[in-house]
Amino acid sequence: MSEETIRSLSVSGVRYSYRRLRQPDRRTEPVMTLGGALQGMFGWPQMDDRVGPVADVVTADLPGMGSADPLPPGPSADLLCTAIERIIVDLDVPRINLFGFSYGAGLAYGCAQRFPGRIARLALGGVPAHISAAQLDQWQRAAEHLAHGDTDTFATMVTEGLMCLDEHRYVAHRRLAYRYVRRSMLHAARHSPHAVDSLRRALTDRPDFSGGLTGVPTLVFSGEHDTVTSPARQRDFAATIAGSRFLTVPDADHWVVLERPQDVADLTARFFTDGPLSSAPCLAPAVRGELSAGDPACV
Repeated sequence: MSEETIRSLSVSGVRYSYRRLRQPDRRTEPVMTLGGALQGMFGWPQMDDRVGPVADVVTADLPGMGSADPLPPGPSADLLCTAIERIIVDLDVPRINLFGFSYGAGLAYGCAQRFPGRIARLALGGVPAHISAAQLDQWQRAAEHLAHGDTDTFATMVTEGLMCLDEHRYVAHRRLAYRYVRRSMLHAARHSPHAVDSLRRALTDRPDFSGGLTGVPTLVFSGEHDTVTSPARQRDFAATIAGSRFLTVPDADHWVVLERPQDVADLTARFFTDGPLSSAPCLAPAVRGELSAGDPACV
């Protein structure tokens, strides 16, 4: 039976916490999940369901997120990566599997570059490897609405900026995902003390996706209709990681973790246990992904 614990830590005087769902019959290293700028430790039930049977699941309210203290002024990447490394130390394990989605993908990638020996495997989804000037402008205007208390307009603008609304492209559960994302953004805007700062940091304190990575087995995946960063650009990013694998998940956009949550969790569990990816249900009826390293199949 799984056991849940929550522990508090601090880095540079900033308090934060993490949650660990222990699996007594684990088959791989703990899986730590890092999500979007406004996501916290309780936003990943699908990982508990599908990854929990094979590994400890670790989620966190990192500095500037959820219940944690706000981030200090200035760039935050080094502090956040230090906070994550301290979680690994506190878990008392040599390495973890690291899953990063959207904003969290940049953070996870930065951690793998800083301390690759601590990362057994790396999975990155919805990687915002390229953001256009038009996108930045829309989200900056959304941040201004939030700063002035117009939470409804903020929630609508951010949701529309993160989703494919083209009805000619099929996206599973599009309307349900839209309502969920907008409601989540609205809740964060009204209740999170970090909402304005988190959004502005996500826009201005951009991750550095250059420099490459070696020595860490990596999977990069994208919804086939991702309009935040196109699958083609995410494939190009994956090519900078030695030996990485890239695939697209059909019938999904940037919010693939909401539109096909169980499928993404299954894919993640397979990768983190060195299982076959080509038979993953999210790729049925045919494998629609490819390996950026040039391998002939996603296996």
